[in-house]
Amino acid sequence: MRTSRRPGGVPDRLETDVIAAAVADSIWTYGGEPWTMMAIGGSCGPDECTLETAGTRPGGLGEDLWVLEIVPSVGTVTVKSANLSAIPIETVDALDELARALVGQERMDGLALTSARWLPPPMGGQFVMSYRSGGEEGSCGADITIDARAPAIVSDLSLAC
Repeated sequence: MRTSRRPGGVPDRLETDVIAAAVADSIWTYGGEPWTMMAIGGSCGPDECTLETAGTRPGGLGEDLWVLEIVPSVGTVTVKSANLSAIPIETVDALDELARALVGQERMDGLALTSARWLPPPMGGQFVMSYRSGGEEGSCGADITIDARAPAIVSDLSLAC
């Protein structure tokens, strides 16, 4: 946290061993592999702080972004949101094939994969795959949550055209 590249960096109140350990216990990376690039920053109010931690890896599709709420006086860390897209490209390709097989290729015709994200434990092995037919407003789209271990569709297919 002390070497944050983000403007404003991390508030001094969060740069403690207790907070760093609690943050490390709260976030996950895909496959448990460390990020090779990371950015971290935060801000504090009178009692609570917000910490944003983002990371990527070579060969990954996107980045992971964890937003944490921290109460420095007691050292608690709560995950407010996690948008996790630092997935190896070859894994995304395999997940795309699986999603298309589970849904049925005929229902997926004309849809291109636009994003993939993984869900942290306790929903390990689950991925949200997003598909769209084009960039125009009102274009067809599908958001599918799959369990790669089962393999199965976890959520209802939301196909909107």
